Amino acid sequence: MTRPARPTRADYVHWRTITTRWRDDDAYGHLNNATYYEYFDTAVNAYLFEATGTNVRLLDRIGVVAETSCRYFREIGFPEPVEAGLVVDKVGTSSVVYRIGLFQGPGEEAAAEGRFVHVYVDNTTDPDGTRARPVAPLPDAIRAAVTPLLRQPD
Repeated sequence: MTRPARPTRADYVHWRTITTRWRDDDAYGHLNNATYYEYFDTAVNAYLFEATGTNVRLLDRIGVVAETSCRYFREIGFPEPVEAGLVVDKVGTSSVVYRIGLFQGPGEEAAAEGRFVHVYVDNTTDPDGTRARPVAPLPDAIRAAVTPLLRQPD
């Protein structure tokens, strides 16, 4: 099985700097695995708030995380900041697939890369207490915000 190449800064379209915190490191002195996922969530949702100019929690359809994963390449941690690169691999009828690269320091290769899938659901609660049914189409504000992040093939 051939693993995909380690991503570089050139693979991403939008950037955000995330400040690391003392509590982000685990007992071994590197970023806790769960914190990587917090950084992915922050990179995606902060971008959506800024790019749409609205509180995305109040849209009639909201994105819920249906899938997430992480490939780890090297350790990162407190106190240096992390740069998160963001790119969109796919914009579907009711979903968006993001990749987020985490970089720390001057190198060109990612320390980690996450995959993050938002599926858009109705922002009302069904009688059974769930909002789990995908609803198409994506909100116009979301589609307009994520389309510029689509990575065009070289």
